[in-house]
Amino acid sequence: MKATESIDGPLIEAHGLAKFFKTTMGTLHAVDGIDLKVEKGKTLGVVGESGCGKSTLGRLMLRLLEPTSGRVLYRGQDIMTFNRKRMRQMRKKMQIIFQDPYSSLNPRMSVGELIAEPLIVHRTMNSAKDAGERIGSLMDMVGLADRLVNAYPHELDGGRRQRVGIARALALEPEFIVCDEPVSALDVSIQAQILNLLMDLQQDLGLTYVFITHNLSVVRHISDEIAVMYLGRCLELAPAVELFDNPKHPYSQALLDSIPRPRLDRGPKKDVIRGELTSPIDPPPGCRFAVRCPRFSDSCLEEQRLTEISPRHFCACRLAV
Repeated sequence: MKATESIDGPLIEAHGLAKFFKTTMGTLHAVDGIDLKVEKGKTLGVVGESGCGKSTLGRLMLRLLEPTSGRVLYRGQDIMTFNRKRMRQMRKKMQIIFQDPYSSLNPRMSVGELIAEPLIVHRTMNSAKDAGERIGSLMDMVGLADRLVNAYPHELDGGRRQRVGIARALALEPEFIVCDEPVSALDVSIQAQILNLLMDLQQDLGLTYVFITHNLSVVRHISDEIAVMYLGRCLELAPAVELFDNPKHPYSQALLDSIPRPRLDRGPKKDVIRGELTSPIDPPPGCRFAVRCPRFSDSCLEEQRLTEISPRHFCACRLAV
């Protein structure tokens, strides 16, 4: 399988993407008005606290969830308008790697059967021989020994299970993959192996990633751009190096301050985020981070929109403009 030829412009875009859930207490704003673009062959990292809407955003971009409002454009085409047959064809180009490599694999299927499943569902192989060759090629691509083809998930460690999940995602030769915290359930040493594998596959195959994580060290290592989310909103979007060197939103600054850094002296005292999370159910207008922000002002209670404060650096904070 050869790397896909590069194209100009974004491969996938989200415009005004929102997903609300009705609850007995009101409307939960899981994702609320997200605008993103991911260039072909690049990685967009999505970071934020648990419950901020990262995974929901990834599923919306794949149309595994139907949005409340907004559009997702793939090569300029709005996939939200696709019927079931056309969307089935799109599934070959868009895949997902799940967080837990054990619960995402059927324990009653062998490694070979798990990798072959998408090939069977989409009827892409003409014979059992072709399928066997394809399975062997995929296992070799992700670093799985041939002897494991008949093994079952419970016989594998976490790293090998995740390699099976990656091989399954690659089976249909996709262009775009959502990596939903693919290393958070793994040991640190195994995390590095899987990250390096994903980066090598991206370079070899021309893949485009949305990489969802809460680990800032991981996202810096793999991402070209980073989006910082908080309670369903994108608060800052910038190239990875720019975000780490010059974060503008108080929440981004607080996240980066939370990264453990070994040092002999105590160093300057960091600001601590205080207060309780704003409820995502029927949230008030204005910045979602306002009630916890150490730089709060009355203007924070007004609607905050992502504004370009420097080339490719967007921030939804009046103090940063």
